[in-house]
Amino acid sequence: MPRPSSLADRVFWPVVAGGAASLWFGPRALAVAGLVVVVLVLHRLGRGGRFRRRVRALARRHRETLALRRRQESYVDPYGNEILDGWLRERRYFAERTVAPRLEAEGYGDLIAARWDEILSIVEAASVSVAAPDEGAALPEDGLAYERYCAALLERAGWEARTTKAAGDQGADVVAERDGVRLVVQCKRYAKPVGNGAVQEVVAARSYWHADWAAVVSNAGFTPAARKLAAATDVLLLHHDALAELGGPSGGRGR
Repeated sequence: MPRPSSLADRVFWPVVAGGAASLWFGPRALAVAGLVVVVLVLHRLGRGGRFRRRVRALARRHRETLALRRRQESYVDPYGNEILDGWLRERRYFAERTVAPRLEAEGYGDLIAARWDEILSIVEAASVSVAAPDEGAALPEDGLAYERYCAALLERAGWEARTTKAAGDQGADVVAERDGVRLVVQCKRYAKPVGNGAVQEVVAARSYWHADWAAVVSNAGFTPAARKLAAATDVLLLHHDALAELGGPSGGRGR
């Protein structure tokens, strides 16, 4: 990759050309060269502001997804501490895979390393700029109540959803149907990320209930092992916020 030109590089040739032209055309040519140099300097000095505006624009474009991922990847532990480890990894991933390549392509590559903390700060601000759908509403503390809560969210999205009996559910807390598609869901109201045991259970439930889709829903995110297993077994890992907009075959799906 060629080295980005410095301010000295940019003004060198206008100064040289202006000096040479002044020998033939007099002070007017030198004045024009000086004006060009001033314009180049002002443009260069405003580059930092343009860089920040570009990062903000990229973060705002994805703020709904960033807000959801922040909720999915954060949780409060039994001691009342907010654990953000998963979200910090997700934030770095977004900055590296989405923001940095765009900045490189637009000629800001030389600023990325020096302003990395600023990029992360802007992404963080975008992630907290969107209110949670259930903000202000108390999330059910009881596991069975949380299952009913998830079923209600699916009903809102157009599914016919019902909770199963605790005995004999074979790993499915909620069974939902829409447009000929059957979905089985494990609902986990946890104070820590959900592990791969829940993924194994819902895979078994998908087979038992002859379902087309299987999902694990939680308020607290998922461990790396759970994510790896879910990707290998085609299981959706969702925050409960995503249920109210979970489409059927024509409505799309997402991880």
